[in-house]
Amino acid sequence: MRRIAQPAANRNRRAAPPVPEAEPRVPALACSESRGGTLEGMLPLAISNGDVILIVVFLAVPISAIAFAGAGAVYRQIGKGAFAMDHELTPAGSTDGVSREEREAEIRQMLEAKAFRQAERGEPVLDVEAEMRELLAPKLDLDADPELVEEVRQLVVARNARRLRSGKEPLDVEAEVARQLRDLENLGQ
Repeated sequence: MRRIAQPAANRNRRAAPPVPEAEPRVPALACSESRGGTLEGMLPLAISNGDVILIVVFLAVPISAIAFAGAGAVYRQIGKGAFAMDHELTPAGSTDGVSREEREAEIRQMLEAKAFRQAERGEPVLDVEAEMRELLAPKLDLDADPELVEEVRQLVVARNARRLRSGKEPLDVEAEVARQLRDLENLGQ
């Protein structure tokens, strides 16, 4: 090696020892060097596909089982609420909580208004009382089998006889026959 001339002031100074190259730092917990240059105590970094699948299954199955068990109440509430259609079909003649007197008063009011409009237009006026009797009369299904209607009528008459024997008020035969036929008609729905 060739020596470079140094100025006189720096000649008496000793040269600093060469700095060794820095070794790469490895975390102390991850490994410790031992004979042969292998790293001990380090977790294996390579996991096979089978190990990954097993880990996912063993973690996912219990979590999903807990979520499924906890969600039972939520699934039972699906379709419930204010807009749910879980009520029974009401019979065609039901009034849904309106008293018979209120219903008759509203029908009479509607018929009187119709008669008033007809009179204003110069048409023949509607007979309110006749229309009331017709609208409030029980309706029998004319398409029903006559034998079925007769059988239902016989059942209603027999029920009335039992009610009279027990001291109860008898039912209106025609209204009860109409109700029974409506119930039979709506049975398949």
